[in-house]
Amino acid sequence: MSMTVDEAGVARDSFPRPTPKTPNNVFEQLSMKGKVVAITGASAGIGFAVAEAIAEAGGDLALWYNSNDAAIAKGEQLAKAHGVRVKASVFCDAYKVEVTDAAKVEQTISEVVKEFGKLDVFVANAGMAISKAITDTSLDEYRKQMSVNVDGVFYCAKYAGAVFKHQGFGNLIITSSISAHIVNVPVDQPVYNMTKAAITHLGKSLAREWREFARCNVVSPGFFNTNMGASPLAINEAYRMTPQGRQGDTKEIKGLYLYLASDASSYQTGSDVVIDGGYILP
Repeated sequence: MSMTVDEAGVARDSFPRPTPKTPNNVFEQLSMKGKVVAITGASAGIGFAVAEAIAEAGGDLALWYNSNDAAIAKGEQLAKAHGVRVKASVFCDAYKVEVTDAAKVEQTISEVVKEFGKLDVFVANAGMAISKAITDTSLDEYRKQMSVNVDGVFYCAKYAGAVFKHQGFGNLIITSSISAHIVNVPVDQPVYNMTKAAITHLGKSLAREWREFARCNVVSPGFFNTNMGASPLAINEAYRMTPQGRQGDTKEIKGLYLYLASDASSYQTGSDVVIDGGYILP
């Protein structure tokens, strides 16, 4: 039930809350120096583009991967190029972890904190797609997508959130998709779409739940030139339906993640930012 005007006029304790001591200079706001960022699915595509952005802005990185160990060599290159720490243990420069394994996710987050001393930002980026109609999707294929796209994000959010609450600060960024907003054509993929809708709403819910100690925002990319971009069956339709007439290059998404990870976005939480070349406009 909403308040009356008189009820709403009563001052509440602890409000307004103080403004963060964010630098006035916008370039200083975007600096990631002294911050620790963990990224899942960091070997390639959007995940590695995010890693590049953080390293270029001076942040330290914990790169998580599952099957693609390119993250190790790429991490070494980022460390040398930008003078940042890109490692997760004494054994390697990236974490090999299956996000569907809750115990492994919890353990690896603990290792990141032990290695770096804290965790400022967690980017829950790992995902997968099986683009099939529901009548053609096996139960195993359904469970696999739910396990990676929903359970994996939930586990990362749960255990990163526990660290944030203990620290008293933190920032979660969830990679969702425009498929949480629209029904993709011409290829049917209802299971993938529902997984992305689920984590988008999770992100909004966490922004409210974590209001006392952390922020949470969602990024919903459209078609980008990655392994998760438009398939050969859908590419021509993707070009036609995107006002910019092309897929995005991953360098074009780096600034958005940097903004959300940095102090420049200190007043932004609970948002779902679409970056799709205008695809969902029609």
